[in-house]
Amino acid sequence: MSIDHSKKKITVPSIIKMKEQGEKIAVLTAYDHLTAEILDESAIDIILVGDSLGTVVAGFENTIPVSMDMMIYHVSIVRSAIHRALLVADMPFLSYQTSIPDAIENAGKLLKEAGAEAVKLEGGKIVADTIEKLVGFGIPVMGHLGLTPQSIHKFGGYKLIGKDDKEEKQMIEDAQILEKAGVFALVLEKIPAKLAKKITESLRIPTIGIGAGQHCDGQVLVTHDMLGIFDKFHPRFVRRYAAIADTMHQAFKAYCQDVKSGKFPSEDESY
Repeated sequence: MSIDHSKKKITVPSIIKMKEQGEKIAVLTAYDHLTAEILDESAIDIILVGDSLGTVVAGFENTIPVSMDMMIYHVSIVRSAIHRALLVADMPFLSYQTSIPDAIENAGKLLKEAGAEAVKLEGGKIVADTIEKLVGFGIPVMGHLGLTPQSIHKFGGYKLIGKDDKEEKQMIEDAQILEKAGVFALVLEKIPAKLAKKITESLRIPTIGIGAGQHCDGQVLVTHDMLGIFDKFHPRFVRRYAAIADTMHQAFKAYCQDVKSGKFPSEDESY
């Protein structure tokens, strides 16, 4: 039976409890006030301010150029719009990899200055000590395994991860290490569904899938992708719930034609 979260504030313990009770977790991204407000009113459990803003907002080729200043700005305007969903912020490239003190300082800024309630880090065993320190200082952390976009140059593209026995074994081990380090949830991106199922069943914390099949405890998509706003590519794991880019093109063209022909504004639209 699904819990009515329409008014209840979602917290880190709430997310963990949802796995215990067998309730799926719905996650979407937001980078602006209005979208965040609509998501919050739509009973989304977690709103992620992802470094995906680099591609869908800033127009970068990938997420690597995203800075802490950009993240703080976007997290803060999303924070001002939401009251119910749990707000998670991505830590951008090189904001936590350089040293544990840097990670603590930057994660602290996302909570203290921007209003995030948790941060998300990419990586397995290599970031476990960092995660343990952050959690120890009271900063909730969400993990991220599989295709990790900040390592896109290492992978050589947006490839399926965990296809062979070695990668599968490593990912299961990394997932268990991250759980032990203290993450409250774990994103699994673009991995085989059978591997995601193994990881999900082996952990007490919830898994959030993106291109990882139906056995995860929750799902996340980039809002611009699922609305059909960002249409430069269409991964097979993205279900499009709308075709907003087409609607926008039609509306902009109609407006332009009405202005040039003198049909807008009409008498009724004038004072």
